[in-house]
Amino acid sequence: MPILKKEIDRYPDDLLADPEMTAGECGRWWALYTRSRREKELMRRLIKLGIAFYCPVIEQQHRSPNGRLRTSHIPLFSNYVFLRGDENDRYAALTTSCISRDIEVPDPERLVHDLCKINTLIAAGRDLTPEARIETGTRVRVKTGALAGQVGTVIERRGQRRLLVAVDFLQQGASAELTSCDLEILSP
Repeated sequence: MPILKKEIDRYPDDLLADPEMTAGECGRWWALYTRSRREKELMRRLIKLGIAFYCPVIEQQHRSPNGRLRTSHIPLFSNYVFLRGDENDRYAALTTSCISRDIEVPDPERLVHDLCKINTLIAAGRDLTPEARIETGTRVRVKTGALAGQVGTVIERRGQRRLLVAVDFLQQGASAELTSCDLEILSP
């Protein structure tokens, strides 16, 4: 039983499906760096304000001291919420008292591309591990299995082969375990 149910992590629902999300004034993106543990509060406030955002949230399970299995929904990138809008939307977000600083994204198309890949990993329902440090390795495309079509870097963690999908803007990413799939090596 989850402590709290999963909340909305993207507003509107079709935010990452909109092909014009990076064009014009409405397509400006900011990485909002929140105060400690305030991501969900900021997301709730942005929904009330009608401001478009995305904050990848993953499910994490752990055992309580009495042995019960607990499920939490945590942001994949601690303290980051991505906002799309104009200067007025950014200002309204800054007035929520949840934000420490904001950074305009210099290449929104690249950010959206990376966020779409992360969203696909989350939607696949795989056990994801946040990766704060991007390591160099072999770039691959998954040919078969639940992650077919995903492009990333193969890394080794605790004896497991994992596919690392990165958000270059943050120099962070997420990795999913590679099991029962064929990989195609991509040229560097």
